[in-house]
Amino acid sequence: MAILQRLQSYLDSHKIAYKVMNHPTAYTAHDVAEMLHVSGNMVAKVVIVKADERMLMVVLPANWKVDIKRVKDVLRAQDVRLASEYEFAQLFPDCDIGSMPPFGNLYGIEVYVDELLTRDEEIVFEAGTHAGAIKLRYKDFAELVHPKVAEFHREPAKLEF
Repeated sequence: MAILQRLQSYLDSHKIAYKVMNHPTAYTAHDVAEMLHVSGNMVAKVVIVKADERMLMVVLPANWKVDIKRVKDVLRAQDVRLASEYEFAQLFPDCDIGSMPPFGNLYGIEVYVDELLTRDEEIVFEAGTHAGAIKLRYKDFAELVHPKVAEFHREPAKLEF
């Protein structure tokens, strides 16, 4: 997809070290972590939320879920919900749906990162395609994107048998 080349040019122009990691087709951040043999805490999952009338990018580790109430509190918004693919697909015309990189700044979208993601030295994220990811230092990501950091994760429900 076009975003991979655009993202690589963006990173190169800022002299950011990164690694492109190809993998078999995966549709969830959890599957990406498994295929690349990296911790789910290291894989940045992008979730698009609609807060009042604006779209925002919420980024958290792949093995955690978004707590919408916490997001609402952080944003001090009246209404916060997950955006539908229909609502956000046109915002990312150069990405496969659901594979947006956490670089909302390239799309004019504000980015919020869960504090858990800031704990690892490196992050891995989908690069606009379901078969390719990029790995780079979290510090470099933060310097380019300037995300707002907050706590809005909730542990996934445990399966009981």
